[in-house]
Amino acid sequence: MRLHDLRPRPGAKHRRKRLGQGESSGHGKTSGRGGKGQTARSGSSIRIGFEGGQMPLIRRIPKRGFNNTRHQTRYLPVNLDALNRFDDGARVDEAVLRGAGLANGAHGIKILGTGDLSRKLIVSAHAFSASAKTKIEAKGGTCEIIAAGKAPAPAPEPKPTGS
Repeated sequence: MRLHDLRPRPGAKHRRKRLGQGESSGHGKTSGRGGKGQTARSGSSIRIGFEGGQMPLIRRIPKRGFNNTRHQTRYLPVNLDALNRFDDGARVDEAVLRGAGLANGAHGIKILGTGDLSRKLIVSAHAFSASAKTKIEAKGGTCEIIAAGKAPAPAPEPKPTGS
């Protein structure tokens, strides 16, 4: 087989529907736009949810009461077996996890206990599942909880002595 022998699979390509090509084509006269009215006109577009002047459904239904999704804390899950890529005795914090592509997004990070850990690590995250905490500590590692909404403060640089 050569490049010039390649063809799309049968049924993968369709020819374009040609509108307005006479009555016998099946797409003549109104060209698939139905009868008269706003949607039959050229350049016509009606915004989503518009009901022709009738009060739209989204405005008719009541919006009262408590909704927990506004207040819940969201975490990005990171499984224990993903932490095996780091060296033994390494410090794994939020910046390291995001740099490795294990936690992408604007939420906090939660370490989950799926899989087995084969290294002793110092893990710093916003939350830990109970199984993850026991597995990390069983290997001799430690779990540090970051305060929610706050990034860990960088270590202050030592001031040079004046001489």
